[in-house]
Amino acid sequence: MTTDRAEELFRLQASPPRRAFAVGVLYVLGALLAYLAFAAPAAAGYRIALVLCGAVTMWAGERMRQGTKEAVVLTTDGLVESTGRVIAPLDRIVKVDRGTFAFRPSNGFLVTLDSPMERAWVPGLWWRVGRRIGLGGVTSGGQSKAMADQLALMVADLSTERR
Repeated sequence: MTTDRAEELFRLQASPPRRAFAVGVLYVLGALLAYLAFAAPAAAGYRIALVLCGAVTMWAGERMRQGTKEAVVLTTDGLVESTGRVIAPLDRIVKVDRGTFAFRPSNGFLVTLDSPMERAWVPGLWWRVGRRIGLGGVTSGGQSKAMADQLALMVADLSTERR
């Protein structure tokens, strides 16, 4: 499945203020943890742990910064990244959930597949574990709602055709 053949219906991308805030928080937290390792009197083990936690947090911030440059695109074939990476083919999607109690990212929605796919994660944009895909995070609530509604209609049409 490529976005060259499929028609693009919706594009879900990071909201610039949310993206800046989220990446900034991770960078600042990482820097504070590293600073605490050297500023506060502590045993060597604690210092190493603080430096490692700071490095991992800054790494997560960099992954989020890089990942949120891309967008999630809803095409007639399913969900793909703007880079062309397939998130979920339309024929494997069985349910779209935007409910209040759904285990989903903020400003996002949850997609359930018919069978598990490989784990993947783009911090702040989407994740996939087993049969579940969460889309959202630092995205605009309006964009994700529109995409979820359109995807739910497409899944309903597809399930009606299968009967």
